[in-house]
Amino acid sequence: MKIVIIIPAYNEASLISLTLDSLLNQTYAAHKIVVVDDGSSDDTAAVVKSYAAIHYTIQLIQKKSEALHLPGSKVVQAFNYGLAHLTTDYDLLCKFDADLIFPDNYLEVLVSNFRANPKLGMFGGFCYIEQNGTWQLENLTNKDHIRGALKCYRKACFESINGLKTAMGWDTIDELLAQYHQWEVATDQNLKVKHLKPTGHTYTSKARYKQGEAFYGMRYGLFLTTVASGKLAFRKKSAKLFIDYLKGFFLAQKKHLPYLVTKQEGAFIRNLRWKKIKQKLF
Repeated sequence: MKIVIIIPAYNEASLISLTLDSLLNQTYAAHKIVVVDDGSSDDTAAVVKSYAAIHYTIQLIQKKSEALHLPGSKVVQAFNYGLAHLTTDYDLLCKFDADLIFPDNYLEVLVSNFRANPKLGMFGGFCYIEQNGTWQLENLTNKDHIRGALKCYRKACFESINGLKTAMGWDTIDELLAQYHQWEVATDQNLKVKHLKPTGHTYTSKARYKQGEAFYGMRYGLFLTTVASGKLAFRKKSAKLFIDYLKGFFLAQKKHLPYLVTKQEGAFIRNLRWKKIKQKLF
């Protein structure tokens, strides 16, 4: 199976070599590794160029972009830019972050799972961050969720969900839409990926309402948004975030922002969410 990896990168000169080295040392080689330099002001492009000069599988694409980091939109725009410039076909498409260190069997395990299950549309491991000298699970989501930092899609699944949404929550929407189109989503707890920078460390103050806006866009409705906001704020240990998420929902509602999914997809998403909540409660 041909694996193509697209890595959006912004000011990752100090870390991206670690990511590229871990991908080049895989027991199953990627067909292509595309790094999209998203308007970096450091030497990210120069570092990637030095790798591309030696390794034919690595390609650098440069994109002009503003430095403002709003969750979801910037990284997905960079990913889509790389995808639009892709000149090779693939069986599996990966969206990886530029601050990860992968175990050397990561891609091999990906391929093994996709080969074993034709219904598998998305697959991934787990992010770990360093805390007090040890690597701990970055516990921001359920164990059945694939973090946005290390997504992998079967081509047919990626096409059926019509690619990625340029919005906060894109890495939840993709999984929900995959299930709507009858694809399976799976994770492997044995695949431990080192995440060198904690999630959200570069988010600006303007990003604080984006999560609630995403809940609105996914047609969660107020009650489900309240439950989801409370759960996420609890995991991030911040009561203020709960208020920000709800404010984001109401602001999106007031502005009549466009939904990210259709009515039918929204109904499926709500039913799926409530089903999982009931399973945990009972």
